[in-house]
Amino acid sequence: MREVRAFLNEALTPELRAVGRATIGVHSDIAAGLKWHRRLYRRGWIAPAWPKTWGGTGWTARQRFLFDRECALNDAPILFAGGIRSIGPLLIEMGTSRQRERYIPAILAGDDLWCQGFSEPSAGSDLVAVTTRAVRDGDNYIVTGSKIWTTGAHLSNRMFAIVRTSDGGRPAQGLTFLLIEMPSPDLTVVPIVGLAGEHELNQVFFDGVRVPVANRVGEEDAGWGVAKRLMQLARSNNTPSALVRRVFRRAVQAATKAGDELESGMRARLAGLAVELDAYEAQELSAISRGPVDAHDPRGSSMLKLVGSELHQKIAELAMELAGPAAAAQTSCAAAENSWVGAGARAMAKHLSVRAASVYSGTSEIQRNVVGGYLVHG
Repeated sequence: MREVRAFLNEALTPELRAVGRATIGVHSDIAAGLKWHRRLYRRGWIAPAWPKTWGGTGWTARQRFLFDRECALNDAPILFAGGIRSIGPLLIEMGTSRQRERYIPAILAGDDLWCQGFSEPSAGSDLVAVTTRAVRDGDNYIVTGSKIWTTGAHLSNRMFAIVRTSDGGRPAQGLTFLLIEMPSPDLTVVPIVGLAGEHELNQVFFDGVRVPVANRVGEEDAGWGVAKRLMQLARSNNTPSALVRRVFRRAVQAATKAGDELESGMRARLAGLAVELDAYEAQELSAISRGPVDAHDPRGSSMLKLVGSELHQKIAELAMELAGPAAAAQTSCAAAENSWVGAGARAMAKHLSVRAASVYSGTSEIQRNVVGGYLVHG
């Protein structure tokens, strides 16, 4: 860890640390995040969990776990990491050689930013209800329809999406997984402002967007299996304990400032959440120590997603309550980083932001169904 700490001390400037502390949503300010991404890339540490032959570090599971925790403890910016965490691992596992050669280097370098085109206005958690249509036209698909709740679509130059290519039979049988170039005259991104006032979400409209058949992952009409595999990979690292510990540190700081005035009930809740977070860290370390997510047994990734997202919410809620009246302040007050009012405004914004944590990447109800189904049926 001495090597990691020395690197963080040198590479994480006060400006980058300030951005990391100020982060409310799922990623930090994009300019600072990309600067941090590229510093990690030059050091060879941008994709610790990837196979070494594809740019990974070759670290053990414990080394990767400790690295993430050190980044969190040092307020490193949170990366816009759909490429690193989701589509990159999927392409390594299921992509063609051409797709890997084209996209993997750009993902590692931070030159390509990827968003996820799954949910639609009438197909949120029920993704087999997708109606965005792709019609084959020679060597291209013509895509028409809409995606919604698309995190970072306004920042991305790439999207991975599931679209409908046929009807009949079971709904999941007619889906196809495509890689879509975002800069297109036939593609429109409309912002959606979240509860916390952050612009992270978008609705994306496709009006005859042309996508090369070579950008299909897997076979036509077999995209549901590809999408399920991507969701397993994403859920396994969707809410890492290092991310949750960032919020817990804020709650501890607020409790420390309150001192003897802190109610015993609040103190007991904080102690209980500390135990839950320690247990979640142990669960995460155990899961990643077992190796890559098992495509035939999604219980582990669903359990991590379920526990991590709900614990994240509980800690953010307590941090908001600990802020007291200052939590009613507008987020514009958060510019005063060390002020009582600024801390309260950020605590409320974080609480509102993480309300979506138990919905994205599959709701908590879906994760319980996955885990429960395997307990019942094996």
